[in-house]
Amino acid sequence: MKKISICVIGSGSLATSLAKILAHNAVLLPHVEDRVNIFVYDELYNDVPLGDIINSRHVNEKYLPMIELPENLVACTDMVETAKLADVIVFAIPRHCILVTCNILMGKIKPNAMAISVIEGFSLKENGEIQLISQEIVKSLKIPCGVLMSVNLANEVALDRYCEATLGCRDLKNIKLYKDLFSAPKFRLTVIDDVECVEVCGFLKHMIAFASGLLDGLETNENTKSACLRFGLIEMIRFIDVFYPGCKLSTFFESCGIADVMTVCRSSRNRRLGEIVVKTGHTVVHLEKQLMGGEMILGTMTVKAVNYMIQQKGLQNKFPLFSTLYNICENKSKPEDLLNSIISNPNIIYHPTKLRPL
Repeated sequence: MKKISICVIGSGSLATSLAKILAHNAVLLPHVEDRVNIFVYDELYNDVPLGDIINSRHVNEKYLPMIELPENLVACTDMVETAKLADVIVFAIPRHCILVTCNILMGKIKPNAMAISVIEGFSLKENGEIQLISQEIVKSLKIPCGVLMSVNLANEVALDRYCEATLGCRDLKNIKLYKDLFSAPKFRLTVIDDVECVEVCGFLKHMIAFASGLLDGLETNENTKSACLRFGLIEMIRFIDVFYPGCKLSTFFESCGIADVMTVCRSSRNRRLGEIVVKTGHTVVHLEKQLMGGEMILGTMTVKAVNYMIQQKGLQNKFPLFSTLYNICENKSKPEDLLNSIISNPNIIYHPTKLRPL
């Protein structure tokens, strides 16, 4: 029987952490090739090519120092060579690199390969609406694409601390394969068939983290932050219900849902940005230029894209929290207005196809 070959596109901390798990499992699974390729950009670290460091010292000193990597994890600086024989291609690159990456790989990979995206974020369609990364991969490479999202911080995965992840895929015949490849004693993987919900949760959560940071900056009480979290989750469910119909409510109770929202509300760049907005009095745009080198972080990027879609359908009144966050990002409202939005938010009961006020 022909063995399955795996590769990882990307060499950042998360890419390397997952590659470590994949390489460790590869040597244990008789139906999987021992060698796991990882694509590394042709860059220097301390005047030495990073790929050479990984292959000779078995450590990614730039992105995941002090974590020993399996010897069967092989760094390659040629993307096509990395992926051309792979049956499973894991994409773990910055979201803005996905189109260029797909263009490089187009027509150069196995036609029956399968992709897994761990990329948080999205692209934008020409009309300004959200284009899911998994959809970009399917459209460009003509192969199926699953999505892996989780509550995990990359260093915690690499340090073998308990973590969870949710993998959404459309073809459940691959459940066992994915569980075999990605599972570890302290890394629990759940595979479900709700791809779009898993992926959309992966970026909507950062809006709630930004809101949580604003409340931290305002030094609000814990009950206020809990209420914000609750209303934020309700609006996440409603947004997905409106724009991605067919998704399952149960997915929000997987690690990609409530657990992930709680994690980023405690520790993420998006939470920190919200707090700094309040404490400095500067605008979001100013702080992104000053602190992020002009990069729009995922939370504020999502706020703007989500509200564009909401406005196109005239549903602003159905998303009071999201709309308030948008006005704060656009400097049309003050952070204090978030408190008013929470206090005046109507009580809502969720139903499978609609949300109704009590």
